[in-house]
Amino acid sequence: MRVAKRTAAAVGLSLILMIAGCGGGGQAGGNTATQANATGNAASNKGNIEGELLQIQTSFYPIYEFTRQVAGDLAKVELLVPGGVEPHDWEPSPQDIQKLVESDLLIVNGAGMESWLEQVEASTTSGKLEIVEASEGITMMEGGEEEEHAHEEEEHAGEEGQAPDDEADAGEAAHEHDHDHDHGGLDPHVWLSPALAVQEVRSIEAALAKADPEHAADFKHNADAYVAQLEQLNQEFTEGLAKAKRKDFITQHAAFGYLAREYGLTQVPIAGLAPDQEPSAEQMTEIVKFAKEHQVKTIFFETLVSSKVAETIAREIGAKTAVLNPIEGLTADDEAAGRDYLSLMRQNLDALKAALNE
Repeated sequence: MRVAKRTAAAVGLSLILMIAGCGGGGQAGGNTATQANATGNAASNKGNIEGELLQIQTSFYPIYEFTRQVAGDLAKVELLVPGGVEPHDWEPSPQDIQKLVESDLLIVNGAGMESWLEQVEASTTSGKLEIVEASEGITMMEGGEEEEHAHEEEEHAGEEGQAPDDEADAGEAAHEHDHDHDHGGLDPHVWLSPALAVQEVRSIEAALAKADPEHAADFKHNADAYVAQLEQLNQEFTEGLAKAKRKDFITQHAAFGYLAREYGLTQVPIAGLAPDQEPSAEQMTEIVKFAKEHQVKTIFFETLVSSKVAETIAREIGAKTAVLNPIEGLTADDEAAGRDYLSLMRQNLDALKAALNE
């Protein structure tokens, strides 16, 4: 876990009053007595004093969900990237920056997922904000690592019937471009492995305990309860995928490398780590060839970006499409149905079991 400490600065009376007026609306209700006394004793509301809720901002949905589970009613946890918005494309507004300046913690996934983080760091030096990377300490995969593994078979076949040099060079150049474009070369999608989600929850627990030591035991209790659910989810994936007829699946972008590695599968991504990245003509040809040779009957797409490319490949090979959700944000339908990280991961498990046993 990395916690980046921000330099504390003096806060004007008007700002203190503003924070006092809006800062107590946590999940269990605000500390109304503290708010009522704010106008008469503004100085008593500086910082995170006893009786106030921790003010926590989180970057995107899975980090919000993990944090909410650990915090319970002992913190006000808010989500920066709104539902239905692809987090790779989101940028903080001036209002978001102001909320961050007034918050105690910003909890992010890290590993390059939040491309706007440097902007936030530069803009919040006047506040008390501490930044926590939930993925700190997890060994990251290089972007493209799963893709390279998926195509080893084709590379070995090429040794027997060598592809033309110009075609091989074009494919290599396209792959290098993807690798450089995506998150500085690291795959940030660790939350899609339940085992690694446990590590992120524990990092969040440690950060909350440091920020509010008085409630460390409560945070641990909450984290233990949620970790037990994640471990059950991990067991369901292990048992559900152990006897799959096939081990490779084609997905819209390379978000499932950690999940694939955990359960002995191989993802074959149409594009790289960025979901809106358009595959080259060479990549499209390669994917279609792979799908035909391996008799792939399902092409996976996802919820927050266009499914056009996946549908094009499916038509080309006579396959169907289905959702494999990277859980980067909830759709309106997800929210209306009360879906959460655990239920969406179980939907992913059902989709994988169906596709891998066709």
